[in-house]
Amino acid sequence: MKHRSANCPACAGPVVFRVSSSFVTVCEFCNTVVARGDRQPEDHGKLADLVELRSPLMLGMTGRFRDRKFEVVGRVQYKHPTGAVWNEWYLLFGGNTWGWLGEAQSRLYLMFEKKMKANASLPNYDAIKVGETFELLKSKYAVSEKGIAVLHSAEGEIPWAARSGSEHRYAELRGEDKSIAMFEYGKETSVFVGVSVSVDELALTGRDGLAASDTIKVAALQVNCPQCAGTLSLHAPDATLRVACPNCNALLDANNGKLEYLKTLQHKQTGLVIPLGSEGTLRGDRYIVIGYMERYVVYAGKNYPWTEYLIYNPGKGFRWLVCSSGHWSFVEPIDLPIPNSLGDTLRYDGRPFKIYDRADAHVRYVLGEFPWRVTVGETVYTQDFIAPPNMLSVERSIQLNLNQSRPHEASREWSEAIASEEVNVSLGSYLPVDEVEQAFSLKGLVRPWGVGTIQPAPSPGCSLYVSYAIFVAIIIATFYLVKAIHPTSPPDGALTFIALGLVSIIPLGVQWYRHTFEVKRWAESDYSPYSHES
Repeated sequence: MKHRSANCPACAGPVVFRVSSSFVTVCEFCNTVVARGDRQPEDHGKLADLVELRSPLMLGMTGRFRDRKFEVVGRVQYKHPTGAVWNEWYLLFGGNTWGWLGEAQSRLYLMFEKKMKANASLPNYDAIKVGETFELLKSKYAVSEKGIAVLHSAEGEIPWAARSGSEHRYAELRGEDKSIAMFEYGKETSVFVGVSVSVDELALTGRDGLAASDTIKVAALQVNCPQCAGTLSLHAPDATLRVACPNCNALLDANNGKLEYLKTLQHKQTGLVIPLGSEGTLRGDRYIVIGYMERYVVYAGKNYPWTEYLIYNPGKGFRWLVCSSGHWSFVEPIDLPIPNSLGDTLRYDGRPFKIYDRADAHVRYVLGEFPWRVTVGETVYTQDFIAPPNMLSVERSIQLNLNQSRPHEASREWSEAIASEEVNVSLGSYLPVDEVEQAFSLKGLVRPWGVGTIQPAPSPGCSLYVSYAIFVAIIIATFYLVKAIHPTSPPDGALTFIALGLVSIIPLGVQWYRHTFEVKRWAESDYSPYSHES
């Protein structure tokens, strides 16, 4: 295969364009973006150093997706308005076809550019809204995020004119069955469509012949708190943006492991019961506890608090352990299209989830490390839908431009102040307290009181009803058998009726208990189907 070579206009080092359809390549000697020109290469400016993220991918890897081979030939790193950095890998398929593989918080999204019809009408960036729905390629999508990302760094060959510090306006859309779409706003609006994928689905093989999973190494970064000099262990230094020091309660801003003091949080007695740094196995995967948060909602003038533990696995990413009134749940992010206006029912995995509450959730206290710039007092709008033992939580958040105060929502400056809008969906599954104790080798955790929001209803099983049917059948059969044998002196019908009533007490009592259990479950909800019984 013929390669186009040239000298870097910045350092004169050799640069090679291996892919005929690539537009720029990054000089490996001086990190300058070199635009391809068959006569004269152009200098598009130097890039910052790459942020070392724990990624299973690297340049030169090969793989396969749906029987199509590809090679990883380039990467761009973007900085999110929250400060987080994510990778966008460029995959070269046969026939000079490019694929875009987005990687954020251990989740992968493979997309391909789709040419829209000339008469296709797409909204501009200012007009598009989170929750707005679109039909693309006969599939429905809802906008889940809108924001402005900044190009941070890059390597390898890239099929567009990458420039350091350039802004990229985008809207991310979610569809059914792990589908995803992206609008990118430049001189023209580009449309990308794809799906969520796993490392295994890509069948990646590294340059050294090892599978991609063998390239992941786990190690905590040891740093010192700039306020108290206490030692801190960052378990996800590539993704951590905020650290709350457990030694002095200092809230720190994290930038690739470099910590900057922000403020001291008010000291308080926390409800921390799983120490930071604890390791445990849940759902077959090993996790480490890296963060702790206390949140609450206000209802009828009363605070309803709960606690959340951020747990981390390098391969799986971030998950949450949530505890409310002694009831625990395991929470993981999912991809689900969420329209702007939700009704009282949300469907997922073929099941209906009923609305339980809608409220503003506030952050009251934090400890440890977090993958976003969390602050005490941070507020997001939440909607919870339940189908015990599961819950769907929909959280809508707004990220303002850095160093800009929050304007009044009715003012003209409101839209200009917003750096990004985002909706996240998570699936919670009820977790018995014994399972939490076993996972983290704990003892004496507070037992739950009251009925949990997604606590499974007690079930006697089929054996109770089978036994009940057998007893009823025996009583009735005995009645008619005695009547047939002694027609002149039939059995006492009243006694038979009493016997039937006695054997019915237990199943009827179970049904009544299950009913009252559900009434109690919904007691704190404005959307209770049993409100007339309160």
